[in-house]
Amino acid sequence: MRLIPRSFLWRTILMVLVPLVLAELIVANAFFGNHWRRVHNTLARTLSGEITTMMHFLDKGDDNSVKTLARDIGINVTINSQLNRPAKNDNKSREAGQLAKDLQASLQQPAQIYVDRAKRLLFVDIPTKDGKIATFGTSMYRIYSTSTEVFLIWLIGSILIVSVLITPFVIFHTRSIRRIAKAANKFGRGMDVPGFQPSGSAEIREAATAMITMKERLNRYNKTRTDMLNAVGHDLKTPLTRMRLAIETDSASKEDLLHNIDRMSEMINGYLAFARGEMPEIEQATELPAMLTRIARDAAPDKKIILDLPENPVQFYARPSSLTSAFTNIIENAARYAKKQIKITERDTEDSVTVTIEDDGIGIPDDKKALALQPFVRLDESRNESTGSTGLGLSIAQTAIENHGGQIFLENSELGGLKVRITLPV
Repeated sequence: MRLIPRSFLWRTILMVLVPLVLAELIVANAFFGNHWRRVHNTLARTLSGEITTMMHFLDKGDDNSVKTLARDIGINVTINSQLNRPAKNDNKSREAGQLAKDLQASLQQPAQIYVDRAKRLLFVDIPTKDGKIATFGTSMYRIYSTSTEVFLIWLIGSILIVSVLITPFVIFHTRSIRRIAKAANKFGRGMDVPGFQPSGSAEIREAATAMITMKERLNRYNKTRTDMLNAVGHDLKTPLTRMRLAIETDSASKEDLLHNIDRMSEMINGYLAFARGEMPEIEQATELPAMLTRIARDAAPDKKIILDLPENPVQFYARPSSLTSAFTNIIENAARYAKKQIKITERDTEDSVTVTIEDDGIGIPDDKKALALQPFVRLDESRNESTGSTGLGLSIAQTAIENHGGQIFLENSELGGLKVRITLPV
């Protein structure tokens, strides 16, 4: 038999109610049990003292004092020659046990106690010296405290109140989790969920948002791979066709063939670099100034390089090969279009590192900046070897930066060209 339910709803309710019930039972046993015993013993001792006092008056024949005392304390006293009582008394019952012990100790003779639970009455029969039976009748509440029953009612009531209050909240959270599960199932089958919005607690909304982000990345990943295959087919077709045509017309030269082969190798290397952009790499403590300086000198030896880098840069954990590839693509792109100079700046804070790479080239129009970050997009519309490219440089850089939790922005530079701003978390 399964003791723990499968559903999140019932598991959450059990996680709340079981500790609550156990805590209240411990409190009831440790605190209220002792309290009830002390009150019960005090009540029994008080009633025993009153009955003992009246028995002493009866033994002395002072009936008037007995009547006066009985009237004042609310006890009905009768003297009977004989009584028709049940064979079994209640001397050992939970209600009258302590009273029977106290009367035995004070009177040195047994007292027969009977409890009428239906009418909540108590009767105590004690033999007198003249052979008769003195019966003391009173309310059972003289020896029994109802606070126990009230406490148990409140105990059960509090559990019910808590159950009623938490159930709607748990159902609401469960519904949010089920919506995420259904959406994830549809996302996994390539389907959309129109109108799906994160709801529920902050943690559940965060999970839903992360799932939506994951779906967008997967969609972008699939689209990128499809675009890459289309670009590979398109870009390789042109040099292959040119080579075939040259060979068939007998006009091919060794230099032309090698040039086409180099162009194809360059394209293939670009595609492979893009495909490797999301491969895992061990993170290491990294500082950017040395990396940026080395890349800039290698990528733009014929350009004026302005470096504004901190002397004591912040150190953070990153994947150095991936970052090197990203900054190399950005700086090479700046060197390709810069006229005379490139400016590289780094600004560090406690939470982030911001790097800007600027050039004095022609820049990118504002309405095409978003397109420039998409893979296989060539803003210059060129297909020749001198200015054409695979259109993957900025896309490779964006993938590497986003894999580090950072962002990349394309802006206008004060130098007149493009400014690429990269932010990385520390």
